[in-house]
Amino acid sequence: MKYLLFYNPADDVLAKAPPHFPAHSSRLDEFHQRGELLMVGTFADPQEGSMSIFKTREGAEEFAQEDPFVLNGVIESWTIREWDEVLAPA
Repeated sequence: MKYLLFYNPADDVLAKAPPHFPAHSSRLDEFHQRGELLMVGTFADPQEGSMSIFKTREGAEEFAQEDPFVLNGVIESWTIREWDEVLAPA
């Protein structure tokens, strides 16, 4: 089981994100190095948000709760969904 973190951006995400991107990026690196964050990326249209894949629900929740994008209104809301991965790498 993996955990998908979906971010729904604020209407003015492109204006709000740049000042908080370095701290957000640092958090991404930290969670990836810890082995919690497996993949992350935005959708083609940044107004549609982004998705991250985590090993645990706890990791996804910890990431989102203290993410500078969430704390500073870049992200309007977030949700976590369980994902039953079928074709996992060997």
